[in-house]
Amino acid sequence: MSKRDLKKYLGELDKEQLQEQLIELYEKFSAVKEYYDFVFNPKEEKRLQEAKLKIAHEYFPVAARGKRKKPKMRRSVAQKNIKHFITLGVDPFIISDLMLYNIEIAQAFSAENLIKQDTFYKSMHTSFEQAIQFMIANGVLSDFKPRINSLYEEIVRQKWKNRMDFLQITERINE
Repeated sequence: MSKRDLKKYLGELDKEQLQEQLIELYEKFSAVKEYYDFVFNPKEEKRLQEAKLKIAHEYFPVAARGKRKKPKMRRSVAQKNIKHFITLGVDPFIISDLMLYNIEIAQAFSAENLIKQDTFYKSMHTSFEQAIQFMIANGVLSDFKPRINSLYEEIVRQKWKNRMDFLQITERINE
């Protein structure tokens, strides 16, 4: 069904029928329920803290029964949370904060652990690039420039293999 057909169909319904359909969607689809729950009670700060905790656990998992768990370091966990925030319409400032946090927690991990996989560095570069693009598109880049520069300085300090790729992006935004 096209958007045009949907508009026509909805235009033919009275208020009560529309309400019934929305309630049915709300009850049947968890995504619709979550969207309306967010619209009427955003709790953005709470959601941000929960997302940051999930990302942190990818690098610093909580130990169970005294045993240290192996970190999974999955970029996909952060990307899933970021995409979810974008879908819900969370404030771009909060999304940008989460995007940078993802890289910062990875840096904290790499400061303590030797990482041999090139894919780690490549994925962090991709995250960095996407964060910058998102911030530019949403007009919040200037608010985050000091934090971005700090990220780059830490990359240089840790001697990441692809630090020159980060340098190119950092130079471009600081022109």
